[in-house]
Amino acid sequence: MKETRIEPKLATVLREGYSWSLFSRDLVAGILVGIVALPLSIALAIASGVKPEQGLFTAVIAGFLISALSGSRVQIGGPTGAFIVLVYNTMHQFGYGGLAVATMLAGVLLLVMGLMRFGAVIKFIPYPLTVGFTCGIAILIAVTQVRDLLGLEMPAPPAEFIEKLVAYAEHLGSINPHACGLAALAFAIILLWPRVTRRVPGSLVAILVLTPLAAWLQWPVETIGSRFGSVPTMLPAPALPDIDWAQLPKLFQPALAIALLGGIESLLSAVVADGMTGRRHRSNTELVAQGVANIASPLFGGIPATGAIARTATNIRNGGQTPIAGMIHAVTLLAIMMAFGRWAVLIPMPILAAILLKVAFDMGEWHLLWRLLRAQRGDVLVMVSTFLLTIFVDLAIAIQSGVVLAAFLFMYRMAESTQVGFVTDTLSEDEESGDPNAIQRRTVPAGVEVFEIYGPFFFGAADRFKDEMRRIEKPPKVLILRMRHVPTIDATGMQALEDLFKKCRKQGTALLLSGVQAQPWEQLESSGLYRRLGPLNVHDHIDRALDRARELVAPSAVPR
Repeated sequence: MKETRIEPKLATVLREGYSWSLFSRDLVAGILVGIVALPLSIALAIASGVKPEQGLFTAVIAGFLISALSGSRVQIGGPTGAFIVLVYNTMHQFGYGGLAVATMLAGVLLLVMGLMRFGAVIKFIPYPLTVGFTCGIAILIAVTQVRDLLGLEMPAPPAEFIEKLVAYAEHLGSINPHACGLAALAFAIILLWPRVTRRVPGSLVAILVLTPLAAWLQWPVETIGSRFGSVPTMLPAPALPDIDWAQLPKLFQPALAIALLGGIESLLSAVVADGMTGRRHRSNTELVAQGVANIASPLFGGIPATGAIARTATNIRNGGQTPIAGMIHAVTLLAIMMAFGRWAVLIPMPILAAILLKVAFDMGEWHLLWRLLRAQRGDVLVMVSTFLLTIFVDLAIAIQSGVVLAAFLFMYRMAESTQVGFVTDTLSEDEESGDPNAIQRRTVPAGVEVFEIYGPFFFGAADRFKDEMRRIEKPPKVLILRMRHVPTIDATGMQALEDLFKKCRKQGTALLLSGVQAQPWEQLESSGLYRRLGPLNVHDHIDRALDRARELVAPSAVPR
């Protein structure tokens, strides 16, 4: 069913009636998701190259707006692992001011896409492309944590993948055993804690248990405080970011990548939520919500945000029923930041690195990567090229190149599926497969050639059509073009028909069209070709076209 309205699910819930029973379930789920989001928001911000509190600001502001305006009842928004590489590279190249402007531009793009009803279009991003950049991002996230996992004494590593590996290799002599041990303990807790309970995240348990332990034993490991200083306990006042107008044209590429990635991730999260709840989200409304959230987030010092699949699933599993659960999650984070934010400076960096290593592990769809490697060569090409470009070049370029490559692959396959030829020659075997309308079941008058097109007649198939038409050595008296299997025709296909009509008229050949469907018929009329051909030469069935052909090849016939 086509989505015709843009209305937040919150408005639908309030119109239907919101009860205390629903609120109690939303309250529990919102608080638990807020607790889950706390360590993730800090870790994701640090991995993205920004301050830890900026992850919290994003989760509070963007998370509240995404839930309040969402097209899904249970969507939880905030910073996600998918943005780490993109944000890190943009920060490295343009600084936070450039990142803020790019994020706001991406928000505007998402807003426009939602208002223009592009939600369904983003759903058509091919799966090999998604798997390619997702697995690439997962590897990059894991690699960015090597410094903190091993406790290497080195400056901030470069943004480029190869240079980063070289920098790590040069500083391997400075490995800190305490950092390695702390990271290993944290990773073990994160992996094993779900066997105890899933209500409290293992990442939070690792922080609460190991942070005091490291402080008590006075292990020489880097902490949030030693690297970033104090963590604010209040939201900053909203302010416009500094805009370097000379950089603005360069920011459109990362802005487009943020918008595409944010749109894909949010709608994917909404689809997962639909599968868990049995409800349906409003994709265009969801894009509008993401757009507003990404416009607002940088005003408070935040970073890009989108729907978070893991946190959304946690919300559902803990009883979240309406968008109010997501709003409570944002309020919970704000309350925790205000009450306990000053203690965040004690969190060791190896623990956060272990949390992000688990994020990378969960993010990479490795089983799909291996399965798709055995798929068609075109799908493998899209996936592998996107994967490699994500790792070795840039995520923004990888997404855009992958979309273009996938589009070309689709057009190639569509062109290959469109068959063109004379039914007495290349297509004769297909016509003999029991089709009651096959031309072999009819008598074709002498001097008449029948040509058929199977499939969409668009620019990808136009050249094949022209090549086949050049095979005509001696112009026939009548050429019947069967179009019963042509559901659509584009401007290039219409131009090919125009050229054929002119060539036939020059050679004295009468051109007849048969089996014209609705969309091609509209194009014939709007282009004026129907009028030039004449109503007597355009037919809905091959039998009437053959009758007309007999009239034209009769000895006394005068072409009209």
